[in-house]
Amino acid sequence: MVKYRKRLLAATAAIALAAGLAACGGGSDDEGTPSGNGSQAGGEGAKGGTLYYYIYAPYEHVDPQRTYVGVELTNFRRTIYRGLLAFPISTDTDVANTPVPDLATDTGTKADGGKTWSFTIKDGVKWEDGQPITCEDFKYGASRVFATDVITGGPNYILSYLDVPTDKSTGLPIYTGPYNSTPEGQAAFDKAIECDGNTITYHFNKPWPDFDLAVAGLSMMDPYRKDKDKGAKSNYQMFSSGPYRIEGSMWNKNKGATFVRNENYDESTDDTSIRMALPDEIEFNVGQTTETIYDQLIADSGDAQYAVTSQRVPPAYYAQIVGDAEERSVLVASPFVDYLVPNFRRLTDPAVREALKVATNAEGWIAAGGGEKAYAPAESIVNPAVIGYQDNPAFSGPQAGDPEQAKQILTDAGVDMPYPIKFTYPQSDTADKQAAALKQTWDEAGFKVTLDPLGDTYYDVVQQPDKTSDIMWAGWGADWPSAITVTPPLFDSRPNLTANSDGQDYGAYKSDKFNALVDQAANASTLDEQTAALQEADKVLGEDVAYIPLEIAQFYFLHGSKVTGFTNTPSSSMYPDLGPIGVEQ
Repeated sequence: MVKYRKRLLAATAAIALAAGLAACGGGSDDEGTPSGNGSQAGGEGAKGGTLYYYIYAPYEHVDPQRTYVGVELTNFRRTIYRGLLAFPISTDTDVANTPVPDLATDTGTKADGGKTWSFTIKDGVKWEDGQPITCEDFKYGASRVFATDVITGGPNYILSYLDVPTDKSTGLPIYTGPYNSTPEGQAAFDKAIECDGNTITYHFNKPWPDFDLAVAGLSMMDPYRKDKDKGAKSNYQMFSSGPYRIEGSMWNKNKGATFVRNENYDESTDDTSIRMALPDEIEFNVGQTTETIYDQLIADSGDAQYAVTSQRVPPAYYAQIVGDAEERSVLVASPFVDYLVPNFRRLTDPAVREALKVATNAEGWIAAGGGEKAYAPAESIVNPAVIGYQDNPAFSGPQAGDPEQAKQILTDAGVDMPYPIKFTYPQSDTADKQAAALKQTWDEAGFKVTLDPLGDTYYDVVQQPDKTSDIMWAGWGADWPSAITVTPPLFDSRPNLTANSDGQDYGAYKSDKFNALVDQAANASTLDEQTAALQEADKVLGEDVAYIPLEIAQFYFLHGSKVTGFTNTPSSSMYPDLGPIGVEQ
């Protein structure tokens, strides 16, 4: 399976490029109900039956505090894990980006300019063994994120926001999680997250105006029972707070698992706008190749009639999606953007970066990668689904590349030509064709391009400060629908650039003007103020050519003919949304 992370998308987006997989589009009507080419199919189903979910590559984590891949987050939050808030089932972006209560009674109370948030937990909500879900369970879940040497791989925003003092020697909070913290650290944590009956209150060291979006989009704040915690050994253990429980207790990394109904789930405490829980069982099948999956889905026989997948239709299979198969296909825009990153340690002349941008043939890149069923044009590194999106004026207009204009820029700047550059990207047959399309117009503009495809390893190379790449490929998606989870983690030099790594700032971009706008956004007390600062920050990135957008990955899916309510929503990162999906009886 090609996996896109919400924040740390990059490492797995490289796999998406290398695999040459495709993606796809759809829309919504004015009421926010699914419409367009396959955004919903099969009508609303009834309860019962078995849904099959085909997965290619093993999931790295199923522990809620360690889960950080978009498809895994949505699959588990619709079935087995519940949080304080959730994003609803809707193809309307505005509706889908508005959190609704899940285990909480409402969407929370914000105070002190966004530095304090409180939620009250519903009465009657239970774990799979019938014990009540308590405020202390939520507090314990948050505490696990601080155990950065044990609970690895997941989002850790809370470490920088929660009002816990920092250890000057490590730069990390003095609280180190529930396994080995000092009494001083535990006291600081207990002060920062307080329980009063069913009410939990979070105290932050700066405003967090979109904390509700973070809670709805990620599972780092989800409840966790202390007596069920085995530390790192809990990675494939699942203990349910939702409508399903795992058959057994452990997810099998290489085979998957079967979800069955949770007898202690009370649907009166839930809402069908979040999850309908239609199938009696959901069988997650791990390990089949993408080609094998699509051979079955196209044939539409046996279990495959009741199946969905998170794998995209391979370009080589496009011609087979005709007739009945075409009726069962969907084409939707994903939340993920692929882009180029100039290396500021090597491309120090702004004219060279500007000429590269002007000569970049994004249209040729898209065509070589599979065309409109694989990609859509992008005019910012921020995805249009993100709140407050605007085109970056530095990248508006035609995207076929203008070698003549680019060469004139180099000539006017007195740059010696041909100017040598090395383009580094994750290798595949498809990626090689895409890279060749970029090379052609770059060479015509006065560059001398060396293609540098990497095989088994990619991000550990481009994160090295001493890399010899001049321009690199990368990909990203927002953790929740705010640009605060896009441009700051990618281009704020302060948390990224160290002696040993460039972190996610692969091009070693460093700008006091940009960083000041990030600080302004981080300290904003309202989402509107935060968004305005980040819009200006993106303009600065465009002016400096800190990135060059290539495209928005498209998701092209096929499902079985007996699947009902098939929907792709912003809430599910445009993967199949298990909230409304069922099967015919």
